[in-house]
Amino acid sequence: MSTLPVIAAVDGSQDSLRALDWAVDAARRRAAPLRVVHVRQYAAWAQGDVLVTGPPDTGEDPVIEEARARLRDRTDAPETEYLGMEGVPGAVLPELGADAQLLVLGSRGRGGFASLLLGSNGLAAARDAECPVVVVPRPGREVHGGPPAEPGPRVVVGLHVESPDDAVLSFAFAEAARCGARLQVLAAYPWPVQTWAAAGQMMPLVIDEVSVETETRVLADGLLAPYRGRHPDVRADAYAVPGDAAGNLVAASRDAELVVVGRHRRRLLAPARMMGSVTHAVLLHAASPVAVVPPAPPQE
Repeated sequence: MSTLPVIAAVDGSQDSLRALDWAVDAARRRAAPLRVVHVRQYAAWAQGDVLVTGPPDTGEDPVIEEARARLRDRTDAPETEYLGMEGVPGAVLPELGADAQLLVLGSRGRGGFASLLLGSNGLAAARDAECPVVVVPRPGREVHGGPPAEPGPRVVVGLHVESPDDAVLSFAFAEAARCGARLQVLAAYPWPVQTWAAAGQMMPLVIDEVSVETETRVLADGLLAPYRGRHPDVRADAYAVPGDAAGNLVAASRDAELVVVGRHRRRLLAPARMMGSVTHAVLLHAASPVAVVPPAPPQE
């Protein structure tokens, strides 16, 4: 069976070229081919006789030629295929993820407003693609808070101890192994804990925070045990942290190689694909590349 490619989506913007550089390294680490794709957008709603996705275009494409020139002198570049397509990028790119092991995009493309933190194509791909999607942010994004990070490469992953996601943890451990990085596992717990006392009133519960922190860390270590067994070369440190998960993950993204988050599973009453508020916030604000991992298929 042939190895599925890493796909880099380019559109001529500096954001997409930075994503292309990241994708080259990701493909090399996986010993996988690289597929560089440019989707030229047309207004599908104004053309009733065209499909959302058009066939590959073998004609000259300045964006593809720019990407080819960028990689021409890279001696570490993997086997690379260049593909130009026509269609609506927000629809075409997620479809390409069905035949890829990773889809890599910049945080913003050439269109949209300058104030946007995340472009619509990145949002659509992260929400809809069948494979993990990595969004590479612009350099210089500042984050605040969090303890000083230990020197050395580091991959960050969020862990919900009440509903752990096997696909997310498996991806995070495998990526840390490929990067030779330490895995920082953040298990957030709500604090302070409050409860309703009367209509319109909240009262803090008499709960020892140290006990909550200890229990959360013990649960996290138990959940991580089988992954540590499968990846003995990966040092995985579990941290129980108070507050919201998104804020802690964003703070930990400073100087990280990657932050790994999950995408919501489909629910009976909400069958559409959803990212979730934590994943959305991390995509908007993290200083490092963010990998959004789709949930594992349900067991039959």
